[in-house]
Amino acid sequence: MAGSYGSTLRYKNVERIKSIGKHTLLGASGEVSDFQEILRYLDELIIYDDMWDDGNSLGPKEVHNYLTRVMYNRRNKFDPLFNSLVVGGVKNGQKYLGMVGMIGTHYEDNHVATGFGNHLARPLMRAEWHEDMSFEEAVKLLEKCLLVLLYRDRSAINKFQIAKITEVGVTISEPYALKTFWGFLAFQNPTKGAEGSW
Repeated sequence: MAGSYGSTLRYKNVERIKSIGKHTLLGASGEVSDFQEILRYLDELIIYDDMWDDGNSLGPKEVHNYLTRVMYNRRNKFDPLFNSLVVGGVKNGQKYLGMVGMIGTHYEDNHVATGFGNHLARPLMRAEWHEDMSFEEAVKLLEKCLLVLLYRDRSAINKFQIAKITEVGVTISEPYALKTFWGFLAFQNPTKGAEGSW
């Protein structure tokens, strides 16, 4: 939930998970202002879709495809939106999860991550994720991933939100922090045994 101003952690309550329409959740890493621009695009899209009043509404797959085109289009204009996006949702009993990068790269999978999480969290998910996980098991796995990332990123803050979407609706948790332990010897003396001038 951090919003940085350069290398300064300026804001500590930035919500990066938003509900889009009736069936979709959107999470974002990267520039907060660009995420706000994306939300403006999506508000216009959802309003336009609702105006048809035909009983149909956009699902997560349509939102994911739309965002892929938006990100790729902005990249081609050499004016990219500096975000990586996670799109998830449920429509007509079909679960969907996808990721879109800042240049329009995209994929769908059973678990996705952005940024540093692609390198450190996805291996944990590959090892421990299974199809019939309960919500509580999934939250424990996410917290394990977030803890690994928190310990390895000096710019991260220990404040998170977890979101859940079902056919019934969307739930976004209140912000909370994970219990951490900084007494490891490597944390106390990080340069011990290091070679070089610093």
